[in-house]
This record gives sequence, C-alpha cells and structure tokens, in this order.
Amino acid sequence: MENLIQNIPAAAAMVLPVVLVLMVVTNIIVEVLKRLTWEKLPTNILAFAVAMALTLLAFFAVCQISGIAVKWYMVAGAVILGVFVAYAAMFGFDKLRQTLEQIKGIQEKKQ
Repeated sequence: MENLIQNIPAAAAMVLPVVLVLMVVTNIIVEVLKRLTWEKLPTNILAFAVAMALTLLAFFAVCQISGIAVKWYMVAGAVILGVFVAYAAMFGFDKLRQTLEQIKGIQEKKQ
C-alpha cells in the first residue's frame, strides 16, 4: 500500500500528456469520420464515442502490457478520463481554431 501511495504523484503527472495525446488522436479520427459520415451524425456525439473508445482501449492496453489486474474503480476512472478527453476534443479544438483565425486576422490587418 505504501508503494502505491508513493507512485501517485508520478501517475498524476502522466495524466495531462495522456489526455493531450488522446485528444489529438480523437480530433484526427473525428475529422476523418466526419467526412465519411457526410455530417449525418452530430459531431459532438461522434467525438464523445471516439474519445471513450480510444481512452478505454488505451487503458486496457496499458493494463495488459503492464500486467495490472483491472478493478472496477480503475475502469470508472478510465471512463471519467474519457469524458475529459471528449470535452477537450470537442471544445479545445474549436477554441484553438478560433484563436488561430484571430491571429491570422490580426497579421493580415498589419500588412
């Protein structure tokens, strides 16, 4: 138990990079699938489904590779992480695109 408590800061430090990578992969997959579904499916639902699938797939892969026994609360944590990834993918990408368009508009005004 003491070893587990000592590893919590290291595990917590890995959450942000993992969310970032999963968010980027989710955005790429959603952009490709949007073109294939001809916008018949709402993008937010598609992003949520892709984020959950990727997060759970990554979670189970890490557990399998590391030899970690999967407990119910670990799966619940992975689902919560999937919600964070979905939120970041849905709203983070839009904000990033909006910011880049604003920067481009400011640069065009200067010229």
